[in-house]
Amino acid sequence: MSDFLPTALADEPFRPFWRRAVWQILRGRPSALVGGGILAVLGAVALLAPWIRPFDGSQRVGAVYAPPSGRHWLGLDDAGFDVLSLLIEGSRISLLVGVAAMLVSTVVGGGIGVMAGYFGGRVDSVLMRITDYALVVPALPLMIVIAAVWGPSLSHIILVIGLLLWTWTARIVRSQVRSVRQRVYVQRARCIGAGHGRILRRHVLPQVAPLLVANVVLTIAYAIFYETALSFLGLSDPTAVSWGTMLRHAFERTAISVGAWWAIIPPGLCIAFAVLGCYLLAQAVEEALNPRLREAHLSPRRFRVVPPPTAPDR
Repeated sequence: MSDFLPTALADEPFRPFWRRAVWQILRGRPSALVGGGILAVLGAVALLAPWIRPFDGSQRVGAVYAPPSGRHWLGLDDAGFDVLSLLIEGSRISLLVGVAAMLVSTVVGGGIGVMAGYFGGRVDSVLMRITDYALVVPALPLMIVIAAVWGPSLSHIILVIGLLLWTWTARIVRSQVRSVRQRVYVQRARCIGAGHGRILRRHVLPQVAPLLVANVVLTIAYAIFYETALSFLGLSDPTAVSWGTMLRHAFERTAISVGAWWAIIPPGLCIAFAVLGCYLLAQAVEEALNPRLREAHLSPRRFRVVPPPTAPDR
């Protein structure tokens, strides 16, 4: 069959995703640069938190709800802690929960999607019925119940969020695997005696990887949002500082009543920027790796008005 295919077309399915020039695809997209820049800044702040924070997050450095000043750029919170230092420390917990919950969700959802899509039949029916039942259950109320039963702990929050965000990943991966397993090069590999493990590793997973990139970035945004919600409700680790716990303490201790906006707006903006960065980057990656989406988005810039031909002068 490969004798009738061009060389580039025959080799394309075997080209791993990480060897493609993704940067060449994304560098012309402002949304990808903005989203990636936001996430890069937040990640750098989280990694360098112990060295760049101006004060210790557990050290009282002034009066309660002291306004912003030259020494404390974002003021102080209800306990006299520096808000900027708390924001820097909170970025580590919030991003850690987002990335760790994403890994749990990707492993569980990706594994279920690959098995359901590749083996099909009864395996597909059973796994997809489980996925459908988990999909229709409201995620946030179930997270609240499970987190309340397990107890406030950072590891519990990661497991709860990760184990309840795998459903969309499973459905997306399953649909892509079902399409890949019917392709000629997969059938040819099966006919020459390749085992399931080799087919999945060499032919199926490299084709699923581009589809997972956008889903993975969006999962981080969902995980950060749910961690904020659970922390705001008091179901996270009470000893860990995150953006959600900062909001909870501000609302519980009358920051709004005393007009201490600096205790509420900065953590809210950090959450909004993190979610926005994930969304912009995921949208740009999905459009770059899916040509159908690039053709589907119609805009006036894609059309050029051609004037009608004029009759020649006589």
